[in-house]
Amino acid sequence: ECTMIPQHHLPADIERTSLSIITAELAELGLTPPPETAAVVKRVIHTTADFEYAENLVFTKNAVSLGVAALRKGTPIVTDTNMAKAGISRPGLEKLGSHVMCFMADPAVAQRAEAQGTTRAAAAMEQAAQVCPGAVLAIGNAPTALFAIARQMERGQFPAMLIGVPVGFVNVEEAKEQVLALCRRFEVPAILAMGRKGGSNVAAAICNALLYLAGDMLDPAERGWQ
Repeated sequence: ECTMIPQHHLPADIERTSLSIITAELAELGLTPPPETAAVVKRVIHTTADFEYAENLVFTKNAVSLGVAALRKGTPIVTDTNMAKAGISRPGLEKLGSHVMCFMADPAVAQRAEAQGTTRAAAAMEQAAQVCPGAVLAIGNAPTALFAIARQMERGQFPAMLIGVPVGFVNVEEAKEQVLALCRRFEVPAILAMGRKGGSNVAAAICNALLYLAGDMLDPAERGWQ
């Protein structure tokens, strides 16, 4: 018979306690993020339990406040995976009148990729630029999606914001560096995980941090959690 009663068993308590542990450990490491990026950095660490994100997340100037402003207008989010789409907060989207789209499974995207000899991720970004230009783009998987976005920026098509956190070993670091330079040049707000790290879960975590900031929902009670 188990007599141990968990100290924290309600989701809101667990989240608050987790974030207080993260805050304390960041302070011990001397990695306390500046106030404007803290909610994003902590949400990514909360999702991954990986404190290296405190150092490898890069934010362009005012990226968080500009991203929050875009989401407050109901700007849609486009992801490069259905996994990232699934991880983005429904209450957050609903409160702001936003929605999230992923074109990866779209038959037109598969046809475009085959016709152009490119990846579905790159073709999906071309589809997104046509269907919903000026969206928040959240890329957690495919560096080819970032290269496609870079080409769009070079021809004058800009997202409202770029979250560029693909994970991997081939073309990943180069893709991130290329889009970071373009985002700085064209003043497109961007949050990137430099190096090899990232993933669909990280893309969703960053979107959620921005949605929670935009909707005044940082505390789980504001999202209807007990």
